[in-house]
Amino acid sequence: MDSVRYKIRECQDQEKIESFLHQARIGYLGLVDGNLPYVVPLNYVWTEGKLYFHGAGDGRRNQVMSDNPEVCFTVCEEYGTITDPVPAKTDTAYMSVMIFGQAEPITDLDEATHVLQEMINKYVPGYYNRPLPKQHVDKYRSAVFGGPVQVCRVIPHHMTAKESPIEAEKMYRTGMNVGSI
Repeated sequence: MDSVRYKIRECQDQEKIESFLHQARIGYLGLVDGNLPYVVPLNYVWTEGKLYFHGAGDGRRNQVMSDNPEVCFTVCEEYGTITDPVPAKTDTAYMSVMIFGQAEPITDLDEATHVLQEMINKYVPGYYNRPLPKQHVDKYRSAVFGGPVQVCRVIPHHMTAKESPIEAEKMYRTGMNVGSI
């Protein structure tokens, strides 16, 4: 697997990467459908060195993953535009992580319940006044697609991270112009 080409942007700070993966809210699951790319935006959680997501138990995403479980999951956040008097040096402040691995469905009810509880804790912290019961996960059927929720895991076999940190004094603000830098 190739490493980051633009080494000046590479982030190897594991604490920063972990923190970023815990707080970012959306990731993009990249799959190969035959010879075509297929990318799906998803909510996810990162816990214990693994990535988890959930969704319908059938459909195109699951069919593609069963045909080829190799995936790339990308998480990226853009923090704004970094200005420079030289137009070609204008840049973007961001952080991104790419996780390469194999996606696999979780069949253990306890693990699936734990992951779904982690998702609840991330996306609606404090909203529910009791833990998610595993009986709910076991019995739940979607009104939309009629089936149970499917929880999947990706155990990374390779990760890369890049960043262009915020430069507070150079961040573009409405009304700013080259003469005000």
